[in-house]
Parts: sequence; C-alpha cells; structure tokens
Amino acid sequence: MRPHHLLLTGVILAISGAAAFAEPYAGGAVVETKTAKGTILTDAKGMTLYTFDKDSSSASACYDDCAKKWPPLEAKKGDKAEGDYKPITRKDGTMQWSHDGKPLYRWQMDKKAGDMTGDGVGGVWHTAKE
Repeated sequence: MRPHHLLLTGVILAISGAAAFAEPYAGGAVVETKTAKGTILTDAKGMTLYTFDKDSSSASACYDDCAKKWPPLEAKKGDKAEGDYKPITRKDGTMQWSHDGKPLYRWQMDKKAGDMTGDGVGGVWHTAKE
C-alpha cells in the first residue's frame, strides 16, 4: 500500500469516529454535541436546544408569544420514544420532543449553529444537556 493510501485510511477512520459521536437521536431530530460547556443537545442543523423551568414533567407551559420566541422542537405523528427521548403531545395537538421528561425548544435569537444566546434568559431557560 502506498503512503498516501495509509493517510487516506486514517482520515476515513477519523471521520467515521467523529460521526459515531454525532449520531442523531429522537428520529434524527436531536444530536448530542461536545462544546466548551460540556455535551449539549442540538437539533439536526446544530442549533442549540433549551429547557424551560416552568414546564412540568412531559408537559409544555410555553404557548402563544412564548412559543414564537422559543419554537418547540417538533416531533411527527408516529415518532417513537428512543431512550431518554420521547415525543409529547402539546395542548394544541402538535407533537414536541422531550429529553428526560423536559420539552425541548429552540431560541429565536440563535442565528447560527453553535449559538447559545438563550442560556439563562429570564433565569428560567437553560441549554439542554445530556
């Protein structure tokens, strides 16, 4: 085998190792992502997910204006629970993903993958962590 083939094999192994960490959960809707703040949950596009202190177990308290600012992470009918991830039904009949019983949301002010500007908002919004 020529030296450049060995290098290419190493690159492929490195890429496949990274992909194993980024394996999606919740039907592909959630990815566990390593950051300087630890392992956080993001959506499939890398946007940070959040939890809301006012939610009760497996029930959202965020509707109307709140849900415009903090869009729920949508689950589809027929999505099944997977480990700590479970689709829940919102009071308006739509479905939302939850992690450990906490509904998951995005934040309207996060503009690109990796933004975490919603962490700590109002003292009640927190980055979702594994």
